[in-house]
Order: sequence, then C-alpha cells, then structure tokens
Amino acid sequence: MTPANRLGLDYEKEAARFSTLPYPIIDTHSHLHGSDSARIFQKAAHLYGIGQVYTMTPVRQVDAVRRALGDMVRFIAMPGFSAKDPVHAQGAGFVSQLRTFYRKGARVVKFWSAPRGIDWGLKAGRPDLLQINAPHRIEIMKLAQDLGMIFMAHIGDPDTWFATKYAKTEVYHPKAWHYEQFEDVLTRFPATPWIGAHMGGWPEDLEFLSSLLARYPKLYLDASATKWMVRELSRQPRATVVGFLTRWKGRIMFGSDIVASNDHLRSGGKSPGATKAGSREQAFDLYASRYWALRTLWETDYDGESPIADPDLHLVDPTRHTDMDAPRLSGKSLPPDLLRELYHDAASRLLDPLYG
Repeated sequence: MTPANRLGLDYEKEAARFSTLPYPIIDTHSHLHGSDSARIFQKAAHLYGIGQVYTMTPVRQVDAVRRALGDMVRFIAMPGFSAKDPVHAQGAGFVSQLRTFYRKGARVVKFWSAPRGIDWGLKAGRPDLLQINAPHRIEIMKLAQDLGMIFMAHIGDPDTWFATKYAKTEVYHPKAWHYEQFEDVLTRFPATPWIGAHMGGWPEDLEFLSSLLARYPKLYLDASATKWMVRELSRQPRATVVGFLTRWKGRIMFGSDIVASNDHLRSGGKSPGATKAGSREQAFDLYASRYWALRTLWETDYDGESPIADPDLHLVDPTRHTDMDAPRLSGKSLPPDLLRELYHDAASRLLDPLYG
C-alpha cells in the first residue's frame, strides 16, 4: 500500500477500462519538473487519454521538458519560488523572467496567492508579497496584458485548511477576505480572461462560484487538485454538480495539478513532495492515480473509497483518521456533451488561439 495506490490497482491495466474518447483530454493545470519524470508522466497521460498538458515549469527547465514531450506540452509562466531574494523574484525579477517565458511560448501567467503565501511574505518582510492585488503584482499584470497573455490565479485553499492550518484569522484572514482581493483584480482587468485554479479555490461552495462566474464573464475555472476535487465534489449530489457544469458549460476546464519531479524517481529526494514516490514505478503510480481518480469521478458511477490517501481527513479529525485514509469517491457520470466541454472544448476554445 502506498499513498497513491491504497487499493493495489494496476494503473496500466486500469486505463483500458475507460472509454476511448473521440477527442484528446486537455489537462490545463500541472507542474512538470525535469525531463526524466516528464517522460514517465507522458506514459501515464497517454494511457489515460491526455493529449495536451499545460504546465508551470521553472523557466530553466522549459527547454528540457519540451524536448521530452514535444507538441504535447504548453507552458504557463510563473515567478521563481526558490530565489534567495524573494522580493526581487516576485517583482523586478519576474518582469524579466516573464519576457523569457513569453519568448519560450508561454501565453498564460500564473499568480499564486494561496493564504499560506502570507507566511512567505512575513518572512521576507513584505506581508503583501503574494497578495493578488499588491502593487508590484498589478504592474506585472499590466505587462502580461500588454503581451497579450491571460491570467491564472490560485486564491483559496480547502475549507479543511481554514479550519486547521489557517485557524488564526488575525494572520490568514477568513476565506472570504481572499476573494475580496481577487475581485479587485478581476474588476481592474475586466477584458482579460482569468482562470481560477482548483475550481476557483472553493469547490465546497458551488453557489458562491456561480455568483462569481455570473459577475465576471471573463472568469474560467479549472477543476484541478485531484484529492481536493474528489473529496469535496463527491460529497455533493450528482444533480448539483451536473447542474453547475450545465449552467457554466464552456467555462469549466479539466485539470489534474499533477506534480512530476525527477526527485520522485529515487528515494531520498530533497524537493517538496519528493516523499510521495521513490522509484520510477512509484512515480508512474503517483501520476496515473490522479488520472484514474479524475476520470472515475467525471465519467463513471463508481461509489467507493478513493485509491489516493488524503491526509486532510487526519488533519481535521486525527482521532478517527490516519494519513493513509481516503474519502469516498462518488462518480458523477457526466452526460457526453458536458464531458466533452470539460475535457476538451472549453480549454481548446480559450487557449488554442493563444498558443496557435
């Protein structure tokens, strides 16, 4: 048993159980770091019908990942998060890096503004360092807009984290506060399309997301972050989820949030998340498990435990759960037209004109 395969599945054989679709699935949200792990990711992606992937890859690794994946991969610009001077990296340093990303083909720029970014800002002596509407980020948005790029934003984190990790509201603010900052930039850049990562950061509250989508017609959502989507969308009735996707057909896109790192290919890796896999076989299971769970969620009527361990259960209720426990996965069996919009058409319509 591993965190990516609690049920002992053969993910390579499992892939054949899913329907062969008449279109490629587009994964709008991933993190591919390193060419070796990218090739293992590619094997898993192809088995599960993924034909295109958008990735937040460090600029120094873009060329290597492109050589590994070819036309399958497209890049999303992002600042560096390991720089010795984070204030420079998120400001003036990102200005030059954004231009490099653009020359290398990126046409979407990611603004990571998760609540835990407040800790980064406090450590750097700039509490607003990663706040979505901080002045230095507005300037970068203006440059990206001039380049013809569109924006992606990570705003909210799971409700489970606000009940635990972010319980000190005097530091992290209530969850709604973060969306007030988000609406500020949505209002400042009304003509630029935005992609709200991880179902806009609030899959627990589809009514709120509907109100946001109604107010901002250029806002799109990606349904990435596999464990989060499985846990929270499974809890909601099929009719509620299908109704939401029907109302906002064309504005909700498939994503996985898979992180593929060369550190996954050997034990003792140093990067964040390296402990999730320690061999090529475990790395394949890690990546394939996300596509198995997401296709099961969207396409089938499966009703059982997820094969992926979800430590948030233990985080919220440590007396009842361990880090290896998993939530119920309740498949939503989407109608074919909604499935095609989610898997392919919405992303193709928005992003293909940018990337050619």
